[in-house]
Amino acid sequence: MGYVDGDSQDKRLAERLRALRGEREWSLDELAGRSDISRATLSRIEKGEVSPTATVLGRLCAVYGMTMSRLMAMAEENYSPLVRRNDQVVWIDKETGLERRSVSPPSENLNCEVLDVRLKPGAEISYSSPPKNGLEHHLVLRDGVLEITIEAQSYQLQPGDCLRYKLHGANCFKADKNKGALYTLVVL
Repeated sequence: MGYVDGDSQDKRLAERLRALRGEREWSLDELAGRSDISRATLSRIEKGEVSPTATVLGRLCAVYGMTMSRLMAMAEENYSPLVRRNDQVVWIDKETGLERRSVSPPSENLNCEVLDVRLKPGAEISYSSPPKNGLEHHLVLRDGVLEITIEAQSYQLQPGDCLRYKLHGANCFKADKNKGALYTLVVL
């Protein structure tokens, strides 16, 4: 019900990541140097042996200059103007406690994407750089408490708060240790 079979999604993602590296004619060693991810880990991800974490995907997206949602959409097979809830792809990073629903996935003809993200209590996700410099975010906290650090500036969000920003550097999302966090993120 909306959840993608992890094995088939991981396989399509692995194929897409392998293709992106191939399009740039990079070796695994070159990608490892650009992403600060070990060659062995990259190889296992591209073979579909392991599922990448949100942090690893964030690094790869930064190297490839695309959002995580765009990468995930590229790994999907079909696009549709109407995205019913049961058809929205949900990606779960069990290691970090992130659950990410692509409410309105990226499209060639649209400049916006909408995500619903749930972080389990105490979850923390850090990205060393944005997938694209200057990427615009509008984040509305729907439930829980969330601390967001954007380029060394921290914000404590309560339900209903909206944080608007452009990404140019490191960022971190930290859910309350008791309540977790549920938020909607609009990416332009």
